[in-house]
Amino acid sequence: MSWRAHGMRTWILQRLTALYLLVYLAVFIVYLAGSPESNFADWRARFSDPLANIATLLFFYSLMFHVWVGVRDILIDYVHVSSLRLVLWTLITLVLIVLAIWISMILYSVVVL
Repeated sequence: MSWRAHGMRTWILQRLTALYLLVYLAVFIVYLAGSPESNFADWRARFSDPLANIATLLFFYSLMFHVWVGVRDILIDYVHVSSLRLVLWTLITLVLIVLAIWISMILYSVVVL
């Protein structure tokens, strides 16, 4: 199958985002297992580190893209009315964009404040 095949790029990108999600979660779980109980100030300090903040931001962006591609494929396969598929896909895309902006604002506030 060639690189120009329909859907090949999104398929590869979805696999890459899945790999990043898996690696991030594995590292995060190991990190949590090795750390003692903590409070809000400790969590804030963890995510004020630029590396942790960027990795977390990439995690959530990867999650949003992964969800977007998965839902797109479900809509293409199972919603046969084109206008309904377009409306659902647009609504889901808008929700994911709003969530990505919200997460960005939260992580930005941890760094700035």
